Amino acid sequence: MTFSYSEFLQLLGLYFWPFVRISGMLLMVPVLSGSYVPMRVRLMLAVFITLAVAPTMDLPPPVSPFTLHGIMLIVQQLGIGIAIGLVFAVVFQAFVIAGHLASMAMGLAMAQMVDPATGVNTPIIGRYFTIMATLLFLLLNGHVFIFKAVVNSFETLPIGVSFFNQDSLKLLYEFGSQMFIYGVAVALPLVTALLLVNISFGVISRAAPAMNIFAVGFPVTLLAGLAMLIFITPLLLPNLQHLIHASDEVLSQLRLTQP
Repeated sequence: MTFSYSEFLQLLGLYFWPFVRISGMLLMVPVLSGSYVPMRVRLMLAVFITLAVAPTMDLPPPVSPFTLHGIMLIVQQLGIGIAIGLVFAVVFQAFVIAGHLASMAMGLAMAQMVDPATGVNTPIIGRYFTIMATLLFLLLNGHVFIFKAVVNSFETLPIGVSFFNQDSLKLLYEFGSQMFIYGVAVALPLVTALLLVNISFGVISRAAPAMNIFAVGFPVTLLAGLAMLIFITPLLLPNLQHLIHASDEVLSQLRLTQP
């Protein structure tokens, strides 16, 4: 029985190229890319997913990772994995934007805390939306959907020295606008209600100029905002479902340039 060098490269690529793509996805995908997830856990998760996916794939062409061709393949696999992770990152950033809008309307823009996932300061309302979205995402088996998306990508985006075509790049670019659309959609009822509260206080200040409108307005605005959170929290689930469905459509339409 002989085992040639080309066969060795094919067997190596069968596990190495999917590992690179899955590792790139885990670097960007929400929930799993947070600083609270140890690097060893992500590495082990990438290895286990690769071991489960690789036997179902066809043998790739024999390419050494240490050649120029191999380096281009590594860049391609990292780019595809990062693109998949960014699509799901847009889903969660929509709720961060909703939290920013709600916090500014409630006067809590300066009340910020560190987001353990990204390490940057975010408003406390944004953290509330992010935590709720994460719990709902897990309840909807979103983590399973992520793994299925990266597994299915090996069929629609095969291993080879080719990158996203112009239509796919445009599709990814346009999908980024969804986080602003859905972020505004989630926060719009709260912002509108607080706008009406501020307008009413403006009318009151004209009718009673002696009243200290700032001493009264801030507590009332804060209480009204907290009350509105009770009404807009149920909006998180349908918006999250729409975003997951939109992300599925985007990932299914991504294509590579023809070699």
